[in-house]
Amino acid sequence: MAMKWLDVLQRIEAGETWTTEFKRGLNLSAVGKAVCAFANTEGGVLILGVDDSRTIVGVRKDAERVQEQLTRFLHTGCSAPVSAYSGRHEDPKGWVHWLEVPRQRGFEPLRYEGRVWVRRQRSSVEPSAPELQELYNAFGYILTEGRLIEAGRPAHIDLQAFRSYLRALGLETEQDPQPTDEDDLRNGGVLRELGGTLRPSLYGVLAFGKDPQHYPQTRNFRVECVAYEGSDCASQVLQVADAAGRLDDQVQRAAGWFAGLGKFESYRDLIREDRLLLPRKAIREALVNAVVHRDYAITGSKVMVEVFSRCVHVTSPGTLPNHMRVESVRAGSHPRSRNESLAHFMFTMGFMEQRGRGWPLLRQAMREFNGTEPELVHDKQTGFVKVSFVLD
Repeated sequence: MAMKWLDVLQRIEAGETWTTEFKRGLNLSAVGKAVCAFANTEGGVLILGVDDSRTIVGVRKDAERVQEQLTRFLHTGCSAPVSAYSGRHEDPKGWVHWLEVPRQRGFEPLRYEGRVWVRRQRSSVEPSAPELQELYNAFGYILTEGRLIEAGRPAHIDLQAFRSYLRALGLETEQDPQPTDEDDLRNGGVLRELGGTLRPSLYGVLAFGKDPQHYPQTRNFRVECVAYEGSDCASQVLQVADAAGRLDDQVQRAAGWFAGLGKFESYRDLIREDRLLLPRKAIREALVNAVVHRDYAITGSKVMVEVFSRCVHVTSPGTLPNHMRVESVRAGSHPRSRNESLAHFMFTMGFMEQRGRGWPLLRQAMREFNGTEPELVHDKQTGFVKVSFVLD
């Protein structure tokens, strides 16, 4: 439903935000960047005739002509037509025009003058390389996990690991006739052709590679585990471990390191009981989500497990995938993975619960364990998702 003047006034009173921008007049270049950015991000409202101090100054042009120019621009000004609600109101200080731009739904991000624009706080800017890759992922145009590793070779794929996966899917791998190994790997998205030569995909390397961290762009696709003596990173480091290998190996090694840190002593009716620092189900679920849903367009960061005296943090590089919100994750809503092939692999191999049940199960495990709630932090600016547990 289109916005009314009262709604626009409330936006003006609130000031510019992630989803609201003001312009004094009709500058089509500025309009183009803002419309493109809103369409590529969360949508928003562009209001013309208001300055940065939230003062209505009015657009000093014929109102009908301004509406015609805006309508024409929405149809032809960007790389694809933009569906938006437009409105206008004659204030005593002049005409105020507005465009209510929904998030774009298409095959690729919208472009203005050949460039992609996104919203960052109160500005329309060009995305960083990881942000651009995430946009393509969200629009389903190019998937990071489908990117080819140019230095990779078919021989770098562990065929036994791939066959085990096929058997887990319920596929017959022994009885003739069988596809060739090359055809099997092609069909599974593990290998693709690049310049006439077969190369492994990032998915293929992380799920079935013999040495997944061998390549320059994959060296940090691992889990770093650190235990501290105190309550912050300034305290003494007690233990450090590096959980590398395929995704399933990373989860098992990191979970094994965590289990070896020690146990709490508690007493019931004078009988001593030993408890793990956290329930296995909780730490495993957090690790699986971290390695599966991390942003693999970010090559310089690792998944981090940090153990402090009173809490544990599991941090994954990147924002929540495909514009998901913290509230929807906590509610256990239908998942939208940025790495669908990796998620399917981990689900098939028994590492993931039924899709969408992960956070509710994690919460239940912590409530039964020590009556606490895990915390989910989503930092869009720095680009990370962190799950925190209280040790008690």
